Amino acid sequence: MEEKHLKAALEAMLFAHGDAVSAQRLAEVLETSKETVERCLAEMQLEYDKETRGITLIRVEDRWQLSTKNAYGALVRAVLDKSRNAPLSQAALEVLAVIAYNQPVSRSFVEQVRGVDSTAVIHTLLQRGLIEEAGRMDLPGKPLAFATTDAFLRVFGLENLGQLPPLHGQEASVGE
Repeated sequence: MEEKHLKAALEAMLFAHGDAVSAQRLAEVLETSKETVERCLAEMQLEYDKETRGITLIRVEDRWQLSTKNAYGALVRAVLDKSRNAPLSQAALEVLAVIAYNQPVSRSFVEQVRGVDSTAVIHTLLQRGLIEEAGRMDLPGKPLAFATTDAFLRVFGLENLGQLPPLHGQEASVGE
């Protein structure tokens, strides 16, 4: 397939899928090498960033996704359901921090760190897709474990958890 058609096919697949897709999966569908797909995606990312467009191509760990440029975020939020995109509360940010730096964690761990019931906040973060159930902990009662999602990475502009800033007085170790 010609490179311009390959890029068009990649763009169409990423647009239609909506979520991040691995370069390996895209290569399988297009019957080409992962390296070719990675090269085309990197070129496309530069092209999107150079042009005056409302979207960009972002990388989330080993997956790629079309996303709205930050400059147009306010306009997009105005179109979308405001309750779903309301700013995160201080409690939600605290819970996200506890989960992001310690994942996978149980609800009781989050509550132990924060010192207050966090059930409603965890429920809200699950609904907004920023955290997900990540199996069960190997602890008495087998409590649910929670971890951050790709949506968390996108919202905070991270490619991976290793890009989280180090906690005060600690070396960075998350995602390394």
